[in-house]
Amino acid sequence: MGRLMIALAMLFALPAMASAAPTQDWSTVTTRKADGAFVQGNPDARVKLVEYLSLTCPHCAHFEEEGIAPLTAKYIRTGLVSYEVRHALRDAFDFAATLLTRCNGPSSFFATAPILFAQQDEWMARAAQWSQTAPDAKGLPPDKLLTMVAKGAGLPELLASHGLTPARAGECLANAGERDQLTKMASEAWKRPHFPGTPTFLINGAQQDGVTTWAELDKKLAAALK
Repeated sequence: MGRLMIALAMLFALPAMASAAPTQDWSTVTTRKADGAFVQGNPDARVKLVEYLSLTCPHCAHFEEEGIAPLTAKYIRTGLVSYEVRHALRDAFDFAATLLTRCNGPSSFFATAPILFAQQDEWMARAAQWSQTAPDAKGLPPDKLLTMVAKGAGLPELLASHGLTPARAGECLANAGERDQLTKMASEAWKRPHFPGTPTFLINGAQQDGVTTWAELDKKLAAALK
């Protein structure tokens, strides 16, 4: 009788097991921290990865190309690792590009930043060419300066094809609170002791010196999860 009851219990449990919800895709979960940093993934992940990046940094673009897909598939989507982006701004073009990619929040940022990295050579070439004949910007307020810089690099046109309207782009470039927060974030990044530049990675708060490639970072994350 005991074995029969166990068998019946297992039989009636099967439909419930079959209809169980699939494992959550944590890569669709994004948040904004109080300091302005954007986070993708499980906020309670045991391993917390931070990347200091710059949208005008070629090494950051290379990491984006080779590392973000496996990082997402292996660690972020599964909930094992959360991925936080902090901005170490390097120049006015970086500032304008960062404001525009962050314009519609963290989910949009994680979708549009890869587009700017993939086309970094093209829009940076436009920026360099524009700079040779750019009008004198001395004395311009920050919103006017950043708008001029963004247009010089062709950034509003590039992002307009991915859902960022000209009106919304103008609002974000003029957002003084966001500019101040990014300035503070960048200042704190460059004042970090022994900060080597971008990209720089932290794993659970510890700076990973010398780690710039996906292969190197993969090993560090795997070790942190043991």
